[in-house]
Amino acid sequence: MAKQNVAEQFVDILVRAGVKRMYGVVGDSLNPVVDAVRRTPGIDWVHVRHEETAAFAAGAEAQITGQLTACAGSCGPGNLHLINGLYDAHRSMAPVLALASHIPSSEIGLGYFQETHPELLFRECSHYCEMISNPEQMPRLLQTAIQNAIGQGGVSVVTLPGDIADKPAPEKSIESALVTARPSVRPGESEIAKLVEMIDQAEKVTLFCGSGTAGAHDEVMEFAEKLKAPVGHALRGKEWIEYDNPFDVGMSGLLGYGAAYEATHECDLLILLGTDFPYNAFLPDDVKIAQVDVRPEHLGRRSKLDLAIWGDVRETLRCLIPLVRTKSSRRFLDRMLKKHAEALEGVVSAYTRKVDKHVPIHPEYVASVLDDLADDDTIFTVDTGMNNVWAARYITPNGKRRVIGSFSHGSMANALPQSIGAQLPERDRQVVAMAGDGGFSMLMGDFLTLVQLNLPVKVVLFNNSSLGMVELEMLVGGLPAFGTTNQNPDFAAVARACGAYGVRVEKPKQLAGALKDAFKHDGPALVDVVTDPNALSIPPKIKAEMVTGFALSASKMVLDGGVGKMLQMARSNLRNIPRP
Repeated sequence: MAKQNVAEQFVDILVRAGVKRMYGVVGDSLNPVVDAVRRTPGIDWVHVRHEETAAFAAGAEAQITGQLTACAGSCGPGNLHLINGLYDAHRSMAPVLALASHIPSSEIGLGYFQETHPELLFRECSHYCEMISNPEQMPRLLQTAIQNAIGQGGVSVVTLPGDIADKPAPEKSIESALVTARPSVRPGESEIAKLVEMIDQAEKVTLFCGSGTAGAHDEVMEFAEKLKAPVGHALRGKEWIEYDNPFDVGMSGLLGYGAAYEATHECDLLILLGTDFPYNAFLPDDVKIAQVDVRPEHLGRRSKLDLAIWGDVRETLRCLIPLVRTKSSRRFLDRMLKKHAEALEGVVSAYTRKVDKHVPIHPEYVASVLDDLADDDTIFTVDTGMNNVWAARYITPNGKRRVIGSFSHGSMANALPQSIGAQLPERDRQVVAMAGDGGFSMLMGDFLTLVQLNLPVKVVLFNNSSLGMVELEMLVGGLPAFGTTNQNPDFAAVARACGAYGVRVEKPKQLAGALKDAFKHDGPALVDVVTDPNALSIPPKIKAEMVTGFALSASKMVLDGGVGKMLQMARSNLRNIPRP
């Protein structure tokens, strides 16, 4: 049997850890590893056009599958391109192993061609970032990196000089068992007892849920029923908690809707479940707050806590549900449900008046039709900016659909590259990239990756020829819109020139047919929808000093738009309120 080199051993360990794909761009110092991937069964090299795409795609695959994924960049500029996508993966708690290949080890520190210091550059966007300086380090160092990425949820970066990758692997290297899944974390008995006491003493309890409620939908509903508690959510909690929820009061934050803000401020006890909701201006400072999170470093960093619980949401609720007393009064819950329905009724007209005749097309209408026509288990990848608004308000979760985006890092240009990583694990599952013209054009080169890999991703392009969210920020800040206009091509023609299906939609009556045809197409497709750049309206009571970035210190919405099927659910929940 031929002796392995370090690169081959590196790839073997990745395969044992469950990695199915490594995304990247080949080149120089990375070549020994890429060649090892070529010759190793069970792992594929995914060639993309930009390393930023590689990192975004790896992060998306990790979020969809829950498994470790990998990406790689060659020395210097190659691995530097990974950094934005790695920041996003890290902040999304997506387990990603990034290989930053390096210049020859004998030249490090001497100003060599393409020299950088990746072991320093990637520290802020990783749990673990170290360099392999000799072959004997490799097995244990890579194992440590893998276990950091999986165990802590996020990115690990391994720096590997090209000459070290080509050297013989050490004799009799230890083949250690690898951690490939995270355990459940149960809180201590004393913390559970304290929270039970707080809950039993409170008359009005509200639950506010984030992405940490994934897999805990049934437990949250049972808990809410026992406490007669309204349930609000952050954007990243929407897909896990909004569906089949008779206690739903909407979403808080700048993109929020409904009565979530009121429910979190008018309760006696607010319980934050698995959320690192960043906008503390929306959180109350005059009610008791308990927080449950599997990551202890998240506890209390957004608001002053009366009780911090270290544990995952599902296990914590399973402990709490048998112990808390069932509350008899629905008065607070029913009042919040009514407020929620009233709030949604008040904005629904914004997108129902002659919307099927409005030109340019209302983006709300596009999202609503897309929601109707997409499959029940579609994965939506959503560009940052106004597409976050349309996805938050119009894409209806059902427990099978997924909605991912750069919701914590807030990067432009994420939807297209994330769609690659979302599609590869399941080619038969529908993946829709809800892209903006600004974000799409930023990494447009990787539309060619869809074509080259024949990935059946459907890109629905909300093309308003502007950076809409930036324009809104300027207007709210009292500034004239400047530098926000895009001079765009016919993106459908660009798609066809790339070898994909492309259609341009300029009138509402063309939209449904164009989407249906694109969905039927066996391969990548782009639907270029020309949307109204003036789809936003800002209530006059919102003042410039109330907004810094996304932090709105007010209870009302800045964005006046519709709410899709959420109104139907709110009306249904009202009908289910018990009558005296």
